[in-house]
Amino acid sequence: MDKIDHIALQVDDVKKSVEYYTSNYDCSIIFEDDTWAFLQFDNIKLALIIEDQHPHHIGFAVDELKCADHITEHRDGSWSKYVQDPSGNNIELIKYKKDKGN
Repeated sequence: MDKIDHIALQVDDVKKSVEYYTSNYDCSIIFEDDTWAFLQFDNIKLALIIEDQHPHHIGFAVDELKCADHITEHRDGSWSKYVQDPSGNNIELIKYKKDKGN
């Protein structure tokens, strides 16, 4: 079953943005480095990304990735690819390893 997994916002400074969100909202840090961070809220994850590393997007967790073209493996063992909706909005289709609980 496909579900909304995360929203990715482009930010100017990942560290300052993580500080802002964790100080003002009830969330925890899943991952953080200089190029992106992943925050866990009760109902969704928020990715904070810099423009030259990732496009802004909405991420859908999927059970399978159709068509092997342009699939990327991530550090956590997940796989994803980007597509666009009819209006040109970026969508990341992401498949997590089974042991990730997603």
